[in-house]
Amino acid sequence: MKFRPKKGWKVPFLRRGKSTTCFCIFRRVKPDSDDAGNTPVYLNVYDLTPMNGYFYWAGFGVFHSGVEVHGAEYAFGAHDSPSSGVFEVDPRQCPGFKFRKSILIGTTCMDALEVREFMENLSLNYYGNTYHLVVKNCNHFCKDVCYQLTGKSIPKWVNRLAEIGSSFHCVLPESFNVPALRRIPSCDEECSSDKRKLRSAFSCLSSISSRQLQNGHP
Repeated sequence: MKFRPKKGWKVPFLRRGKSTTCFCIFRRVKPDSDDAGNTPVYLNVYDLTPMNGYFYWAGFGVFHSGVEVHGAEYAFGAHDSPSSGVFEVDPRQCPGFKFRKSILIGTTCMDALEVREFMENLSLNYYGNTYHLVVKNCNHFCKDVCYQLTGKSIPKWVNRLAEIGSSFHCVLPESFNVPALRRIPSCDEECSSDKRKLRSAFSCLSSISSRQLQNGHP
């Protein structure tokens, strides 16, 4: 996911159609007296390609994911600047992706302000220009966040193709080894182009996985 902040903006955002939903890096959080105690942490999973409908039940797919906690969803995307690629959207409504399912990972004792501070600190390790489809993508970010908030990891199938790709990095197409996935949710043409690239990469990794199974490797 790539951001294009306009001159003078301190925080990139996107408003889509008539919706008042704000797409931004971080929004202000008000203290909530009900925050105390164990708050559920969800992993929201989105489809990046229609091919997921065929391969999901086999434990494969190309997915985007975000972590939902205290009524906000946090995710990681790509841009060209050496600054944070962590952003926030309304839960289960990430622009440009098709929502698939929400998974309860666990609970956290952090209140909303503590979670916000945690995300701001963690975002220093996730700059947009360090995004990589295979070794540092949105699912890697969510795995990191979920483990630190709940002590539990995300399901392996969410990022399985990236893990397979990291094991067979030398045989992946050159276009699949670029550092960042360039995609702008508000631009239909660029979305379609990147989804085609993802489908091509998905086919490559599926082929690699099939050869693994044929050779007796799990």
